[in-house]
Amino acid sequence: MNTDLASSLMTARTAQTQHSIQVAIVKKQHDMQTQLLDMLLQPAQAALPAGQGAQVDKTA
Repeated sequence: MNTDLASSLMTARTAQTQHSIQVAIVKKQHDMQTQLLDMLLQPAQAALPAGQGAQVDKTA
């Protein structure tokens, strides 16, 4: 009886540990993707140099 209980507890603890690791990996991947998007969008959000974007050139 004790062996079955100990085995069940060990299995539950292992499953909990694996789940915690999976959650940590998903969080890290999300953080890395967010950092990549921020890095890629940073130049797009920068202010235009003086003289650009003030008028639309319809002859171009």
